[in-house]
Amino acid sequence: MVTDMKTILALSFFISLSAGAEASEYHVDKAAANLVKFISDAPIEDFEGITDRIDGYVLFVKEHLAPGNDFDSSEVYFEVELNGLDTGIGLRNRHMRENYLETDIFPYAVFEGRLASVNEKSPGKFDVVTEGLMKIHGVEQTVSFDGTVMSDGNGYRVNYDFTVKLSDYNIEIPSLMFMKINEIIQIKLDFYVRLYEGGN
Repeated sequence: MVTDMKTILALSFFISLSAGAEASEYHVDKAAANLVKFISDAPIEDFEGITDRIDGYVLFVKEHLAPGNDFDSSEVYFEVELNGLDTGIGLRNRHMRENYLETDIFPYAVFEGRLASVNEKSPGKFDVVTEGLMKIHGVEQTVSFDGTVMSDGNGYRVNYDFTVKLSDYNIEIPSLMFMKINEIIQIKLDFYVRLYEGGN
């Protein structure tokens, strides 16, 4: 179960911390204006699939994100519920979910990894490199992608912009009367994480 994996990752992180070390835990704020966008730039027609159904967390040593922190034991985890993707056409949504993404079997796209580097570009704004495993359609691939993290009160706004190749995840490229999908899909993530202070 996805939730079980999140619990295991979190426990392993805290067990690995040395005694007395500070640690910060940030969870996705599901009440915020989060956005996940899948973009197909195809010769016949461009289209987007969007959803706000993203969840996850970031764990790292020290209280705040800053260059020089030890990120070797950091954890980055997020999951996107693919059944929530909306392309603007109901029939296209159904074909994508049932015939290609097979969301009844593989309901989530999941990333789990760590912060590989953090560089402060301006006060409260960081360029980050994140690396780990992306799991889509039951297939895992090692990935590394760049992002931007901006301080936002008691948390951060996180932006990632990267691409995935459908064939790398054994996803057939749909070609229908009204739809032609590029094999290379651009993915944009824009979400907020807030400092976790206990409770549900």
